[in-house]
Amino acid sequence: MNYDKFLQVFSIGTLCVLFGLMTLGGYVSSTGVGLSCPQWPLCPQGLIPSYEFLIEYIHRTTAATTGLLVFLTMAFVLRGKHSLKSTKIFSIIAAATVVGQITLGAIVINEKLHADLVTAHLGLGLVLYSSMIYVVINIYYTNLKLKSSLNPSKPSRRDNNNTPEVSSPT
Repeated sequence: MNYDKFLQVFSIGTLCVLFGLMTLGGYVSSTGVGLSCPQWPLCPQGLIPSYEFLIEYIHRTTAATTGLLVFLTMAFVLRGKHSLKSTKIFSIIAAATVVGQITLGAIVINEKLHADLVTAHLGLGLVLYSSMIYVVINIYYTNLKLKSSLNPSKPSRRDNNNTPEVSSPT
């Protein structure tokens, strides 16, 4: 698998994990288990929590994994020789948003799930998700253009739109 294809698959995987995290975050928020681990970043029993802390612990572990994946995506995008400038910018925005989410997540716990903070946490999560969607779409279209430029003998769908050629009457 070449680097560009790897980057495409990796960024899609990161987006899927991020979607799962946001879904899990919604569950944590709606069931009220957000304070089952009242300390941040670990639960009261340390690295491996007891059963009553399990859902919140899974959310925090998934968040840490997702943050790492977003940072790796950014690093791979910045390293990619075919990455567009806008893709690089949005991958940096996504990584910066992860830092904001971590900070805001800690504040949400320390402030005992204040509604305004929980809403801000969701809003920043949507900025992160939107940024990652932009990155994934740009990588996909960059790879598509790269593929079509490497195979000029194959007509693209745009070139082969099955429109009959009509000559103008003279």
